[in-house]
Amino acid sequence: MPGTLSTSYEERVLLIAPTRRDAEVTQRALAPGGVNCMVCDSLEQLSSELQRGVGALMMTDRALLDPSFGALIEALQRQPAWSSVPSVLLCRDRDQSAVATAAMARLRNVTLLDRPTSMRSMVSAVQAALQGRRWQYQIRDQMVAQMRAEQALVRADQRKDEFLATLAHELRNPLAPIKTGLELLKRGQPPGPDSTQLLDMMERQLSHMVKLIDELLDVSRIATGKVVLQRELVDMRSIIEQAAETSQPLVSAGHHQLDLHLPSREVRVIGDPSRLSQAIANLLNNAAKYTPSRGHLSVALAEQDQQAVVTVSDTGVGIPAEMLERVFEMFAQVDRTLDRAQGGLGIGLSLVRSLVALHGGTVVAKSLGIDRGSSFEIRLPAVATAQASMNGEHAGLREGIERRPLRIMVVDDNVDAANTLAMLLEMNGHDLRVEYSARAALTASQAFLPEAIFCDLGMPGMGGHEFASQLRLDRRFASTLLIAVTGWGGDEDRGRSRAAGFDHHLTKPADIDRIEAVLSRR
Repeated sequence: MPGTLSTSYEERVLLIAPTRRDAEVTQRALAPGGVNCMVCDSLEQLSSELQRGVGALMMTDRALLDPSFGALIEALQRQPAWSSVPSVLLCRDRDQSAVATAAMARLRNVTLLDRPTSMRSMVSAVQAALQGRRWQYQIRDQMVAQMRAEQALVRADQRKDEFLATLAHELRNPLAPIKTGLELLKRGQPPGPDSTQLLDMMERQLSHMVKLIDELLDVSRIATGKVVLQRELVDMRSIIEQAAETSQPLVSAGHHQLDLHLPSREVRVIGDPSRLSQAIANLLNNAAKYTPSRGHLSVALAEQDQQAVVTVSDTGVGIPAEMLERVFEMFAQVDRTLDRAQGGLGIGLSLVRSLVALHGGTVVAKSLGIDRGSSFEIRLPAVATAQASMNGEHAGLREGIERRPLRIMVVDDNVDAANTLAMLLEMNGHDLRVEYSARAALTASQAFLPEAIFCDLGMPGMGGHEFASQLRLDRRFASTLLIAVTGWGGDEDRGRSRAAGFDHHLTKPADIDRIEAVLSRR
């Protein structure tokens, strides 16, 4: 802030005395109280020193008649708005000349002492002046803090506006080809290779939209403390391999070379496998997007000082030094033109830092500058390799899904969502019944006796939770498979579903393979 003074000079007293002896006596009197007193030889010197920092001025009435007194007043007027420099003025004559009286009136914050005065009175006046100056500094600091807070709010508001504009752009991108594809299907696009490519394109664009929305929800859940990690003992080698598999489409699209440098021995941590994989995949996706075609990406794993160290490096566009810390801020973008061209919401790295922090780790960005590549280093607390392996650590290979026809009811007040899900399930050979309200579904269940029910949660009148609770009161439906299908996918939401009686909780849009996997457990 303009006018902020050097701390080392903030409480010094600038003194101008009639004689050198008067100055020395005054200095000795003020020294026991810890007052830093600087003797000035002239008003010109005092005015110059004032700009470097001052706690109070001390002078006699002789200074009022000095030709340079006007320069002192000008220096005082140049002080910032919060500053009113206190002056202690020692006057010999009670009846001042007109010139002296007019000059004294130009001092805004002045304490008058008779000259000669007692040392006690002089010291007390100086200390009171310095205390008043400290209050001014408090006001200054509050003004500086408020100004910085306002600037931060302006920057945050600007980033929010930029983010909303980017979000609209990113959502319109996949919506445009989906809408065009639907129009072609409405016009009777004949089945064949072109039709298959059309459907594949629509599925890719829809998946892209779901990923964008999932990232937004993850940021919100972390910010509100609603993410609960499913911690277990994991080998970081398998986490990295899973992340590399997730990022492979982007890596292949850029014709990049991806090298994994994994040690022969296990590097274990306690963490949520899906969240750790998500963090590393986000870094790999970033590297693939911001590395020119046929670049080189690598992921290295090592154990150092009881920490698992994961380093994701690329030969891409690099990061300016001033952005190395800011890249982890929400909506931060190194190069807006490049980011807009590559797509994304500017929240990926913020999400990485949050997920790593939830695991008690850290992440830092490193780069030699523009066009010189970058690397991101994640450090997580490692578990001693001497610990016994957890049972079933390498289990979990996906078994084939056994499909048999089931009586299934779909309950959703969104007619389109209900009907399309029913059509999809019917194509897989199931017997379907669709209801558009929870009350109607309770009534229809008495005759239909569904073996599985897909139910929306946020319906008018009776919601999905109440529906599940009431259905479970009937012993005939004690073993009915209840699946919540909803847009709410937080850990708290899943807990509410379980408490209401649901067996599974799927977030919209639910993948058909996931749906059939759930049904296979019936």
